[in-house]
Amino acid sequence: MTHSIPASSAAALHLALEAVEVVAGYGARTILHGLDLAVAPGEIYALLGANGAGKTTTLGLFLGFVRPSSGRVRVNGIDPGVDPTRARRQLAYIPENVALYEHLSARENVAYLLDLAGEKQDARAIGEALSTAGLDSAAYERRVSGFSKGMRQKVSIALALARKVPALLLDEPTSGLDPQATAEFSRLLGVLRAQDVAILMVTHDLLGAAEVADRIGFIDGGTLIDEATASGAERFDVRALHRRYAAQGTLP
Repeated sequence: MTHSIPASSAAALHLALEAVEVVAGYGARTILHGLDLAVAPGEIYALLGANGAGKTTTLGLFLGFVRPSSGRVRVNGIDPGVDPTRARRQLAYIPENVALYEHLSARENVAYLLDLAGEKQDARAIGEALSTAGLDSAAYERRVSGFSKGMRQKVSIALALARKVPALLLDEPTSGLDPQATAEFSRLLGVLRAQDVAILMVTHDLLGAAEVADRIGFIDGGTLIDEATASGAERFDVRALHRRYAAQGTLP
């Protein structure tokens, strides 16, 4: 176990996502107690913990929905508590259940959402983003009302690719996906990593996290209690991780 960032990430000029000694919560209820978390460009970080451990609140920090009472939060160098609009321009957020405009096609959804973000692009660029995201070309012009969760995720990832955001937040991205869709989603994360996107994924899926993450962090009681860093051909000793953290009650 280690708390170090991999050498390739440490060489980065800056951190895309950073929380330092953050104390935060809702009203009088404190959820995060001195949280330290950093994700570098081109790094996939999986954050695991039991329900109520502080995972969702951590995402809220970077989105600017939760303001810390103390500590520092930065999104590509921007404080989301001070300038949430500017910070969110550096991010794409994909919730567990992706919300799209049901009456619009995949291409129309991306075009409209880009327009709302002030980043209008031509049909060719949108098509390239959908292709890179792995959506079948036959689905580009179909209404998303009939799309599966995996297809909806691809539309959202296409939007992130088109926007060229430096950071991506994912909330339970593999929940409800079949094995084939999960494998395809893992491939897409690899594409984003290769483009130096920093990825923070909140998940209960230890096995899935071990497949794609460069680091796995375990949060309990609003504090990052430990981290594991991928190394060697086996990457992570999943059984050892599961035994250790399940015994401490930090995994479901």
